[in-house]
Amino acid sequence: MFNFYEKVLEHPDYYRQFNCGESLITIYNCPLENKFVDLWTQHNYIVYVTEGKKIWHTAHGTYELTKESCIFVRKGASIVEQFFDTPFCLYVFFVSDDFICETLKTRSIHMRKEENKKFDPIIHINKSETLQAFYYSMSSYFKTDREPDKSLLELKFKELILTIADNNTNTELLSYFCSLLQEPLVVSMQKIMEDNYCFNLKLEQYATLCNKSLSAFKRDFQKHFDTTPGKWLLEKRLNHAKHLLKNMDKTVSEAAFESGFENPSHFSRSFKERFGISPISAKQKQTA
Repeated sequence: MFNFYEKVLEHPDYYRQFNCGESLITIYNCPLENKFVDLWTQHNYIVYVTEGKKIWHTAHGTYELTKESCIFVRKGASIVEQFFDTPFCLYVFFVSDDFICETLKTRSIHMRKEENKKFDPIIHINKSETLQAFYYSMSSYFKTDREPDKSLLELKFKELILTIADNNTNTELLSYFCSLLQEPLVVSMQKIMEDNYCFNLKLEQYATLCNKSLSAFKRDFQKHFDTTPGKWLLEKRLNHAKHLLKNMDKTVSEAAFESGFENPSHFSRSFKERFGISPISAKQKQTA
């Protein structure tokens, strides 16, 4: 699993890009080798499709993107499915939680507070003439060799966030923006872990998603959840795998992979230690 944001940032010759601070925009039109690509990023990103088709798979569902589709992908992990029979082109805007919050603080945008609301990892963005005009204006910067001024880029990123927030039909995304401004850090940590436990991320990567050092992440996790991140992840993954075997007609290998286990043998040992039977026995017992 690779870091999408860092991969783009480290290969400017491969991904034409402009950045200011941590905010980054790129045209993504170079296919990767595999049909299914596991990726994660510590920043949210907005995807606008100008051509082609891609599918984003998350722990909560599947999202098919075609021409003029626009989505907001919350920071975390996902699997992207590629189609090699047709060309594709995406605009990808990486924006941090802090940038979104600082931008929204500059305007009086009414957003209703909803306590502990759960959000999908991917949120659809409704199209508008204003938003379409923004994407069109950004395309002109990629048609010249000259890079725009950093101050101008920062204004364009703010314009994107405010244009989306100004559209009252984007109720789900507006609610999520509100949660960024008002949620306690412990609630944010819990949501990040719940949304991403079934992906094979390292503890250091979970810490990065929570905007913490590894030591602070472990300490805060223990304080608020009364267990270690490793034990919590193992329990969540095993229960998820058990659900897949019993209710979703998954093979043992599929259940292991889709629950965040990289090694099927390790999965089988851990499953038997936790539930007293092997994964294949649990599946056979359910289908008997």
